[in-house]
Amino acid sequence: MKLLIGLLFTLFSVSSTGLAQSEANEIRELLESRDVEIKELLGPSGTDYTQEQRDQLKDIINDVIHYRSMAQYALGNTYDELSSETREEFVSLFSTIIRDNSLNRLDIYRANVIYENIDVNGDSAYVETTAELENVRTTVAYNMELIDSTWMITDMTIDEVSTAESYNRQFQSIIRQRGFDALLESLRRRAARA
Repeated sequence: MKLLIGLLFTLFSVSSTGLAQSEANEIRELLESRDVEIKELLGPSGTDYTQEQRDQLKDIINDVIHYRSMAQYALGNTYDELSSETREEFVSLFSTIIRDNSLNRLDIYRANVIYENIDVNGDSAYVETTAELENVRTTVAYNMELIDSTWMITDMTIDEVSTAESYNRQFQSIIRQRGFDALLESLRRRAARA
């Protein structure tokens, strides 16, 4: 009996490990193919971009981000208190601002990316990378979740600074001082300029 239980445990462990490795490979391929697409579109340093190229870059850079998850974390408990209509507007504004910010420094997407570790745990994954550009090394980590059968980024941590946590601190400060309506109005103005 002990032998049978041990064998089943071993088979389950090997199966789980194999599945996690398969998922890790899928994530790596997703991020690498995205990186190649971006670099091809960027071309050599100093290139001028048409609006069409900028729109394509914005799509490639951001299409792997799950804005709803990031927005929900950034807003904290306030998110659950909003009407569905207000939530939709908030997520839309939040994603517009993040998408616009992604094009502020296009040269960073020319960095050479080294995948240090991809740790998959069920429907969640943590990806550690090092990006190197002009002899400057930056650690970039991604929290990812399997959402509708697609791996999506729910947070990015750059040099140990979490994007979602940074927004959370900023948003909570505004909500405490001036209320949610003031935050929403501020996001509307920022999105309008995007």
